[in-house]
Amino acid sequence: METLQQVPTTTIADAYRNYQGGYFKVLLSPEQTGGSMALIDITLPKGVEPPVHVHTREDETFYLLEGEMTFHIGDKEVKAVAGEAVFAPRQVPHHFTIDTPVARSLTLITPGNFLDYFLEFSFPAAEELKIIHPQGPPPAEFIEHMTTQLTGKYGVLFM
Repeated sequence: METLQQVPTTTIADAYRNYQGGYFKVLLSPEQTGGSMALIDITLPKGVEPPVHVHTREDETFYLLEGEMTFHIGDKEVKAVAGEAVFAPRQVPHHFTIDTPVARSLTLITPGNFLDYFLEFSFPAAEELKIIHPQGPPPAEFIEHMTTQLTGKYGVLFM
């Protein structure tokens, strides 16, 4: 009689990465989609929002799972709650604010190579997922390094 093999258990540290006081999990990678997209489940605290920026290479779509966010895309303002989606096309200035203490979204990146940015600026999560609310801006050296990488390596421009 043949027995089923047990499926290996994935730990939080294997599945999640800490990023900007929150965490994310890669649901689909560019390697799985022929580079056409990446999909992440990301949870972020209020206060870590990016400044106005332009992606020159990719579109972003945000589907809110929890919380509320306000998106500024071009000259439009879109308030979104759980269950709603927002599209931010490449070449259009955008930014967002988190209107609740925490927001969680499925973020679709097309094409998917911008996932490398999230991997570069994150680290494996501890065994317990935690939200760390910012106590001020990151160190100037970190901001400079991140800005240099985003502009040069990832084609993101800041307004």
